[in-house]
Amino acid sequence: MAWEQRLDCIVVGAGAAGIGIGAVLKEIGLTRYCILERGTIGSSFRAWPEEMRLITPSFTGNAYGMLDLNAVTLHTSPAYTLGTEHPTGREYAEYLQAVSDYHQLPVRTGVDVLDVQRYEDGFRLDTSEGVMYARFVIWAAGEYQYPRVFSIPGSEYGIHNSQIVSWQQLDGDDWVIIGGYESGVDAAIHLSRLGKKVTILERRSHLLNKGSSDPSVSLSPYTKDRLRAEMKHDRITFIGNCNVQWIEPADGGGYVMYCEDEHGGRHQINSPQPPILATGFDGSLRRIDHLLQRDERGQVLLGRADESMVTPGLFVSGPNVMHGQLMFCFIYKFRQRFAVIAQQIGNELGLDVSVLETYRKEHMFLDDLSCCGESCTC
Repeated sequence: MAWEQRLDCIVVGAGAAGIGIGAVLKEIGLTRYCILERGTIGSSFRAWPEEMRLITPSFTGNAYGMLDLNAVTLHTSPAYTLGTEHPTGREYAEYLQAVSDYHQLPVRTGVDVLDVQRYEDGFRLDTSEGVMYARFVIWAAGEYQYPRVFSIPGSEYGIHNSQIVSWQQLDGDDWVIIGGYESGVDAAIHLSRLGKKVTILERRSHLLNKGSSDPSVSLSPYTKDRLRAEMKHDRITFIGNCNVQWIEPADGGGYVMYCEDEHGGRHQINSPQPPILATGFDGSLRRIDHLLQRDERGQVLLGRADESMVTPGLFVSGPNVMHGQLMFCFIYKFRQRFAVIAQQIGNELGLDVSVLETYRKEHMFLDDLSCCGESCTC
């Protein structure tokens, strides 16, 4: 097939990663590309429970060289656009829509990507609206729409936190939450605010200690503040070293969870309500696993420009990106890789990518990963 009948690049997903990388591609002069989204712009954020908010704070500091932590492009700030520090999912989706409108990004909504395959020296995408071809593909689909639902035997008796529209809709006064990271603690906070008693079951032995300075592996200050405030009411109980082995209906009604501690001891936890599963997300990369390589831990291996190690021309952008122990699961982290991907694609297409030096000056171009890691001492 002649190149004239193909796009140069297709971005899959119009969330924070898709909109952000789409804006950078336009910045380097790419014109023959599009962003495919099976829902609407920011669909994953719009699916959040009504009460959920971004845990990273938005603050407008652009004039002093400090980009809003939740911004996906230069010269924008969700704090300025939305007038709030911790936007709801719906509010943040409105920010993404505003960015798309301002940059006039080529977003096509309501298009589901069903399959991606290598085709000649590019890619063939089977979509709900027909077949499309591109030289490059950037997979920017996120995680929230791919919950880890069946991670525990008996999970079908629980409710994954991503299935909650609003915590106010839950009846019952006693709830058990499996998982004590951000999603689980956020659920506990909102249920406690509604006057309900909550028990958190978590493999770790702690919640509020400092842990790592990397917020990817410890609770954020925003969540810790809210948790402390609610724990004063004695409605939240934390059971650590509790690895839930299976869930089943209890005799006489309700549910029972069987936990194993670090010494192999077994414990039984009962709940009158279905347990809430804050068990995380599988992510969307499973849909293109045949084009990726994983290590013995199951981590996707990516090249220096977040390119597949086994499928040249396929890039990954967003919270799924990992390099060794470095996790790019926050917006302020993975946005620093947009320009890295754009530079690689721009160079291969013979485009002038000198505009990306502005991204480097604005701390939006992280291509030296040796600089990253634990650094806080106090």
